[in-house]
Amino acid sequence: MKTDLSAENKGAYVQGMFNRIASRYDLMNRLMTGGQDLRWRREVIRRARLGPNAHLLDLGAGTGDLAREALQQHPDCHALAADFTLGMMRVGQRHAPPAPDWSAADALALPFASQYFDAIVSGYLLRNVSDLPLALKEQLRALKPGGWLVSLDTTRPVRSIFTPFIQFHMRTIIPLLGSLITGQRDAYTYLPSSSENFLDAETLAEALRAAGFEEVGFQRRMFGTMAIHWGRKPV
Repeated sequence: MKTDLSAENKGAYVQGMFNRIASRYDLMNRLMTGGQDLRWRREVIRRARLGPNAHLLDLGAGTGDLAREALQQHPDCHALAADFTLGMMRVGQRHAPPAPDWSAADALALPFASQYFDAIVSGYLLRNVSDLPLALKEQLRALKPGGWLVSLDTTRPVRSIFTPFIQFHMRTIIPLLGSLITGQRDAYTYLPSSSENFLDAETLAEALRAAGFEEVGFQRRMFGTMAIHWGRKPV
């Protein structure tokens, strides 16, 4: 799968790809990360610093894992799961409670009022958008002053003695698993390819600052192949 898609073509490709793998998406996430993605999502919600009755947006929600985790940690919060892939949302709506609200939404043109959400979280969204600065600008607009953006995504790891093993896992094991579990090898060829061509953690942090966020930080996970980023909208 090529990663040099035009903005329009990338959006259409990503939407179609996630529709095709929706029914096995959660299972593949558990297998690829050894179940660690559940722990990372708990950390994302903790870093969102939700207060009483907070409004949270899970953007690019997929099947809504982050929105449900927010409701587990903060039963009084108003969690909205938003995605532009109908197939993923349909799978998410069949999950056991707690159940968030759902909305169709494009990360590049959010259909929400400015300064509405106390926190916006995302899992594996930023790598897939066709215009990262615009996606960050839209999230900044929709956040209340003092609200937090928290993102979980793949990142390019620093080279180390583990690099050959990481590359073998990403380029061989993941596509093989994807083919066996979902029958969609190309989707899980796109994953390592897009990850290797995405920003490293430091550069993504700079992108958050350039968009207007402050108190920006990040932590790497899973041998440096994943990162949780956060930033606060100025008061």
